[in-house]
Amino acid sequence: MKRYTVKENDGRLRIDYGNELNERQYEAVRNIEGPHLVIAGAGSGKTRALVYRVAYLVEHGVDPRHILLLTFTRKAAQEMMRRASSMLDDRCMAVAGGTFHSFAAMVLRKYGERLGYASSFSIMDRSDSEDIVAMMRSELGITTKNRRFPKKKTTLDIISRAINTGSTYGDIIVEDYPQFIDAEDDIREIAKRYRSYKVSKSIMDYDDLLVNLRNLLRDHEDVRNEVASQYRYIMVDEYQDTNAMQAQIVRLLASEHGNVMVVGDDSQSIYSFRGANFKNIIDFPAVFPGCTVTTMEQNYRSAQPILSLTNRIIENAREKYSKELFSHIAGRQKPVYLRARSERDQALFICQRALELLDDGVPLSDIAVLFRSGWHSNALEIELNSRGIPYVKYGGLKFVESAHVKDMSSLRRTVFNPSDVLGWYRVLRLHEGIGGKTAGDITREIVDNRAGFKELISSRYADRKYSGELKKLYDAINRVSSSDCTPVEELRIMLEYYLPLLERIHDDYKKRVNDLESLIQIAGHYGTMEQFLTDLSIEPPDSVQDETAGGGGKLILSTVHSAKGLEWDSVFVINLVDGYFPSSYSFYRDDDIEEERRLFYVAATRAKRHLYLIAPEVDYPARGYGYVSRYAVSEPSRFITELGNLEELTEQWILEFDESLFS
Repeated sequence: MKRYTVKENDGRLRIDYGNELNERQYEAVRNIEGPHLVIAGAGSGKTRALVYRVAYLVEHGVDPRHILLLTFTRKAAQEMMRRASSMLDDRCMAVAGGTFHSFAAMVLRKYGERLGYASSFSIMDRSDSEDIVAMMRSELGITTKNRRFPKKKTTLDIISRAINTGSTYGDIIVEDYPQFIDAEDDIREIAKRYRSYKVSKSIMDYDDLLVNLRNLLRDHEDVRNEVASQYRYIMVDEYQDTNAMQAQIVRLLASEHGNVMVVGDDSQSIYSFRGANFKNIIDFPAVFPGCTVTTMEQNYRSAQPILSLTNRIIENAREKYSKELFSHIAGRQKPVYLRARSERDQALFICQRALELLDDGVPLSDIAVLFRSGWHSNALEIELNSRGIPYVKYGGLKFVESAHVKDMSSLRRTVFNPSDVLGWYRVLRLHEGIGGKTAGDITREIVDNRAGFKELISSRYADRKYSGELKKLYDAINRVSSSDCTPVEELRIMLEYYLPLLERIHDDYKKRVNDLESLIQIAGHYGTMEQFLTDLSIEPPDSVQDETAGGGGKLILSTVHSAKGLEWDSVFVINLVDGYFPSSYSFYRDDDIEEERRLFYVAATRAKRHLYLIAPEVDYPARGYGYVSRYAVSEPSRFITELGNLEELTEQWILEFDESLFS
């Protein structure tokens, strides 16, 4: 393996690296020869270390064009180079910085002809890729008239996931789309034709960029030597989030000199569903013998009581790099752990406690509620809306904005208000064979001509293919209208009618059932459908008011996946019950449970001063309608119970509050 030695300059450095960095950060910055793994604990300043390392290399005489900085967003690379330039000079902006995909595109423009591509190859976006997949399906004569087949988006998701994870199409279909198990052979043929089409037209999608770069470096030694010689110092950020192909690319790029530093935290590897491979960071020392390992443990984000808890959470991980985060940040309040009688009580507590924190000077925008899945915030969103507390949600649509929840609310609105034109139009469009014009015609008969919902069984539709569906809709509405049902009973009737439509319209219908079960549970807190529909329709304040309300902006709601890399003064982690967090989907594989534990660790390490862990009593099926076994979810998360010394690590609160305070 060829070595490239950096010569020290005359000693007159502009930056005092040893004084401006802690001992572990300085070790990561100055150890520039050979392979180096930096395990950067949460909040330990990994970006700072990368920025200073760029400056260190340049200031010690390395041509910035020989430095390659690979990150997961172009913005991250640009910001690092900008910060290095502000400390040193503009030479740092000449570093080759960007994403794996942008770097792949640059290399393939130069050497693509080796793989049969013109240098002017086109790069398709997601929409273009979906359209080509649809064209391949059409060429094969595949229709959905007499069989179930995934939509173009789902088909492309399956193809892409197979590439990025190395899984078979069959395994992916069984795990996520079992309703399409008979379509495996056709999906494989579509994938084959899709690949051939792209090569013949000299176009690549995002996956091709990585596949082709890997193949180029692996199969063409002269190209690999030339590229590796160009980039003599390689740095990779967030290495725990790389997939198998990206790890191969890093190994091939470093094959000539071995000067590669990867930075990441095995404890924050949470993206296996995107193809990220936890083993990449664990196996790095084996792939690069003689590797230096630096562990950065000083945390600059959280007070020590929070870190004492998070250290214990990750201590239970089966496979890890051991580390003990510590902090010099003042703060003595332990994380709070509490059980709530229900998800609504959980929501009421969060509303009240958030307002108390706001009164104490913590802006709403510095308070976050984190959850395992987007639908876990459904009950909370209703409470926030009804109490006028502004919020923004990351990691999916707001509950009331999702298509299936809108469908269900529209179904119920047509019963509550038979003159609801928009409700009728949306409901009718759900049925196969009813387009915009037909939906408009039927709606006019129902509303304008006062035919009422009996129009659904009019003889004029008897010979139409959708007549049977209209009859089912009529029966459901009639059952609700002619009986004295509770809001929950009414929604159950409507859900029974809607489920076959949901299954036909959405490939991921199983996941959407959770929202609808949640909707029914929320309805159980209302005595009348009128009040329920009113609260469901309430919108948060407009954007101008949001920015000024209480001087604190908006409360943050986020899935844990969307919260990674962020931090807030105060964090609530909700629904900490088995089946929710960890998800019931993870119960069958040890590796999945391990990733769920890391996800909990990521959630808890987002908090700076206040951390609240809430485990509500939940008494309804986590996954309804036979998709996963029905059971009541009430046991606190195993990640809580396995801590053992919970009393030492947390304050345990009992909820006692007066709901009249919110009236």
